[in-house]
Amino acid sequence: MEEDKITGLPENASRELREGEEYKPLLSPDKNYPEVNFRSVVIGLLMAVLFSAAAAYLGLKVGQVFEAAIPIAIIAVGLSSAGKRKNALGENVIIQSIGASSGVIVAGAIFTLPALYILQAKYPEITVSFLQVFLSSLLGGVLGILFLIPFRKYFVSDMHGKYPFPEATATTQVLVSGEKGGDQAKPLIVAGIIGGLYDFIIATFGTWAETFTSRVLPYGHELADKAKMVFKVNVGTAVLGLGYIVGLKYAAIICAGSVLIWFLIVPVLPLLDQSLLAVLNPGFTGSLTDMAPELIFKTFARHIGIGGIAMAGIIGIVRSRSIIKSAVGLASKEFKGKGHEVSAQVKRTQRDISMKIIVIGVILALVATFIFFYFGVVTNLLHAVVGIIVVAVIAFLFTTVAANAIAIVGTNPVSGMTLMTLILASVVMVAVGLKGTEGMVAALVIGGVVCTALSMAGGFITDLKIGYWVGTTPAKQETWKFLGTLVSAATVGGVIMILNKTYGFTGDNALVAPQANAMAAVIEPLMSGAGAPWYLYIVGAIISLVLTYFGVPALAFALGMFIPLELNTPLVVGGAISWYVSTRSKDKALNTARHEKGTLLASGFIAGGALMGVVSASLRFGGINVMNEAWMESAGAEWLALVMYGAVIGYLIWDSLRAKLEK
Repeated sequence: MEEDKITGLPENASRELREGEEYKPLLSPDKNYPEVNFRSVVIGLLMAVLFSAAAAYLGLKVGQVFEAAIPIAIIAVGLSSAGKRKNALGENVIIQSIGASSGVIVAGAIFTLPALYILQAKYPEITVSFLQVFLSSLLGGVLGILFLIPFRKYFVSDMHGKYPFPEATATTQVLVSGEKGGDQAKPLIVAGIIGGLYDFIIATFGTWAETFTSRVLPYGHELADKAKMVFKVNVGTAVLGLGYIVGLKYAAIICAGSVLIWFLIVPVLPLLDQSLLAVLNPGFTGSLTDMAPELIFKTFARHIGIGGIAMAGIIGIVRSRSIIKSAVGLASKEFKGKGHEVSAQVKRTQRDISMKIIVIGVILALVATFIFFYFGVVTNLLHAVVGIIVVAVIAFLFTTVAANAIAIVGTNPVSGMTLMTLILASVVMVAVGLKGTEGMVAALVIGGVVCTALSMAGGFITDLKIGYWVGTTPAKQETWKFLGTLVSAATVGGVIMILNKTYGFTGDNALVAPQANAMAAVIEPLMSGAGAPWYLYIVGAIISLVLTYFGVPALAFALGMFIPLELNTPLVVGGAISWYVSTRSKDKALNTARHEKGTLLASGFIAGGALMGVVSASLRFGGINVMNEAWMESAGAEWLALVMYGAVIGYLIWDSLRAKLEK
């Protein structure tokens, strides 16, 4: 087959299309290319196993799950380059798509399922098996894939240029730069090396702090302790690159949500009467006056973000009703045998798994989940029926929310949506008579299935967007994603069991598992008759409604209220750099060239940071700990961090502005 010359993504890949304009992917829809073969499937599955283990360990140790898509893309490109393989772009997309199942399955599993072990330490009658963890992850992942496929065309094609898709952008740049090689790939490689070393030095040695805070400023400690006001910024290159790709508009909206929470709501809460605080959060006992702002955020303010995300999700569902209706209509047509002629005319790059197969798959997956609930979780038929209804409704409706969040900011608020699912599931289960330890297990398993489904939906839309830009066959990505999910679920189940036996999730020297501990802390009082912070959820919901009325993207703002401040402020820094480098010249074409050069550099930062995050995690897993924690927590380390952050910002601006127009 004649080799196609890859010169980079088309100019209109990331902007809205003009009337009559069409996006033409790198791989022609009229040709066939190597995609699924023995090599791509085996390498993809190997990546799924390796990254599932690494991500599960790191996530349970520090509460952060790194995105596997980018490092897997780098490895895929490296292997094809080392083997001098031609036309490997389609294969590399499949490797990345299968392997990336690891990160999303891990995120779904470790946020909820270790809570079973945590509760087991307190309630010995609770039994936890490999099958529970494995099936929760597998069935959730399968449902996430099936529920998302009908929305693929809407998110990746119909909304072309309306969403930034930061992670998909970075991964695609890695794949494309690796394929085209030469001088065109140099900016991404250089930025990847700089960003990777920078983030590796922080994560492994603690040479400078990961976060700069206002506490090191004069009166900073007094301001944090007494006024409960603190400013924080993560100085990592990966988050900076993410902000550049997200852009100033969305970054500003996200950060506005953080500003509201951290500089208004957190300082005001300690001024409220103790009885009012008990109403706002029934599970709270103690005083806010002695609490750090970060703890006030976790105990109270973050729940406002959860309510905001939930309401933004409901608004998104209402607005997506026409898409849902069309997807159901297409399924109905195919069942009546009217869809064959239409599907035959669909181009290769727009061909999905048959809607008939998807509907049958959803039914079979829900039946399997029901059987799992009835024989493996609860002993009452009514409780199993209620459980499967909760899973089906919430997972399907919130699929679009998860995909939307990834499309906007590259971060899936899956733990927030899962916390809401756990609360709703617990309320429903208590209403039908399921309480105590059996109720805790049931709610957590339901939460595990939903959490994994939403995590998969958010992660998979990234894979499909990459495929859309490159020009691979969606149906092949969709089909082989199931195998990646199966292997990842089995790996994660085994890893969680091993880590529980080795370290445990409670007690001294145990793995932190922060999200799972939070889930356990929420669910125990609910199943014991205590209440949830409904008023805080309502406040968040009202904020989302008001923002929607005034035309402000509510989900982006709510994400800002939920995601910690230090991860939102760098988004604005990156977004501001993106705006700056693309507006310095009166020559529109030069501005575009500079912006595209910056996108390559930002993608390199994200890729380097993600890949070296895996290396750093592997060193920790191997027992190598060379972190200078005493220095890293000092004021000197924070000031050095600010200097290094300024240097890396300066490099991003300088190198972006060096872009020249191609002659």
